[in-house]
Amino acid sequence: MDNAFKFNSINDLYKRILPSINTKIDDLKREKITDIKADDIWRYCVNKKWKNKTDLRIYEMVDDILNIDILDLKLYLKDNLNRDGLK
Repeated sequence: MDNAFKFNSINDLYKRILPSINTKIDDLKREKITDIKADDIWRYCVNKKWKNKTDLRIYEMVDDILNIDILDLKLYLKDNLNRDGLK
């Protein structure tokens, strides 16, 4: 059963957890936050939440996504826009 949850690429993993990302996007839309996209959530999690973690389980990743602190996410996105010169 261990092999059932192995992924051949980061793209495969992204596709696997995309439903949870879309659920978070729907939650944000209900709160009138429409400027955050799926890729924003993915990048935030990869670069902030999971950066130094190893052996994450799918349920942990889903939990992280569904419980993202919106203020932290917005700050991350703002910092990256400023850093990339897209002020």
